[in-house]
Amino acid sequence: MRARFAEEWVIFLLAVQFLTRLPVPADPGYSEARMEATPRWYPAVGAVVGAIAALVFLLAAKIFDGALVPVLLSTAAGIIATGAFHEDGFADCCDGLGGAVTRERALEIMRDSRLGTYGAAGLGLLLAVKVAALSGIAPALLPAVLIAGHAASRTSSVLVIATSEYVRDHGTGKPIARGTSGLLLAVAFGVAALIPLALIAGGQVAAAALLGLVLGHVAMRRVFERRLGGYTGDCLGAVQQVSETGLYLGVLALV
Repeated sequence: MRARFAEEWVIFLLAVQFLTRLPVPADPGYSEARMEATPRWYPAVGAVVGAIAALVFLLAAKIFDGALVPVLLSTAAGIIATGAFHEDGFADCCDGLGGAVTRERALEIMRDSRLGTYGAAGLGLLLAVKVAALSGIAPALLPAVLIAGHAASRTSSVLVIATSEYVRDHGTGKPIARGTSGLLLAVAFGVAALIPLALIAGGQVAAAALLGLVLGHVAMRRVFERRLGGYTGDCLGAVQQVSETGLYLGVLALV
């Protein structure tokens, strides 16, 4: 049992190292098999990022009147914690899918690290919608909403890994493209993240959050799968971001 716990802890640290800028041991114990197993811990890592964003919101709310500044600071905290990892993927998807006609050209553009017009506009609008949605939710609910949004939206990415096809020969998403083991654990973490929200705001609000997340997942996924025939690492970031924003909009629609 202790050996199994130690192994899962290493896999969790690798997931933290891959998805965030949070400090972990320089080499927690990388292996290809362990890296493939990291997706099952993505929702747990998301919960950690959500907890950081929630803590910053609570601290800022004690200093600033209104919700806008605390929400902006908490959003910035989440971006800093992840190094804008998922936001970068969303922007790259906007550039590739918006600025190309052919599949091959779209994949080429998405590999380019430069930010284009579609990426800048898409990311700006996404962040604006996210901040606006969070600012409209009751402050008492926001910590639970942030944790639920960050954790459950990582489950959305894991579902893509488990049920779609990775379309590149290599790339940041390649090491985890076969990471379908422990899928139930990932789903369990994602669902568990909604429980505090259900306890605080009621089951209807949690259900609306889940519905918003599902709609975001389906909408983003239809776009990139139709154009690419599968997903890339950038697409995982994109589906996470749109699912997270959809969850916030779902809550806002009901409260």
